[in-house]
Amino acid sequence: MPHNPAEIWHKVALSRDPNTISATLHDDCVFESPVVHTPQMGKAITSQYLAAAGFTLGNDSFRYVGEWHRENSAILEFTAEIDGIKINGIDMISCDDDGLITHFKVMVRPLKAVNMLHQKMGEMLEKMKGG
Repeated sequence: MPHNPAEIWHKVALSRDPNTISATLHDDCVFESPVVHTPQMGKAITSQYLAAAGFTLGNDSFRYVGEWHRENSAILEFTAEIDGIKINGIDMISCDDDGLITHFKVMVRPLKAVNMLHQKMGEMLEKMKGG
């Protein structure tokens, strides 16, 4: 049965809870980040990255401003501002027929925002590890 990944994601987006996010992910989910050079494989690492993104981006300025849908896939455009830097990006999400997210790709612009997010996401992931 086809699903809308946008609906699945909106229920947990910015929850900041890896367990809540993990419940929406397929065991073999693939995560692609604008700041990590290789795809990240598996539910555990994907849920950590998405939770860290919730902490990093999830302020009062974060908004989803557009959505495009196909069967079992969606693109969600977002905007946010951190430390005076405006961020524009998209989440490209695919799911399987069981409604579990199988692929989550994030793209961000401009370069200044990518560089800042790289630093802040790294700091957040270390903090979440307890490091």
